[in-house]
Amino acid sequence: MDDVRTVLTDKRTEIENELAALEVPAEESGGISFGKRVGDGTSIAVERIAQVDAHDRFQAMLADVVRAQAKLDDGSYGSCDGCGVVIPAERLEARPWAVRCLACSS
Repeated sequence: MDDVRTVLTDKRTEIENELAALEVPAEESGGISFGKRVGDGTSIAVERIAQVDAHDRFQAMLADVVRAQAKLDDGSYGSCDGCGVVIPAERLEARPWAVRCLACSS
């Protein structure tokens, strides 16, 4: 379990760094206007939407990593938060921060 704890700690640090980079305020780009043509304003808006989506995904993953760390501490690591069944070892190997089985994840 020490290996899992190390992997989770490293993943948490990685995600927190990614979130910090996404949360840096955008440089002022002047007046953004939107019209019929694709221009700088549209490109900036599309990029910002992609950043918000990435931020949301990183937040969800961070929540799972934190939950997996708590489960390690309380001895319930490897059991599904949804239905209580044992999460297959293959899933935990691929995603050590998995806190739900495949059925409950979908």
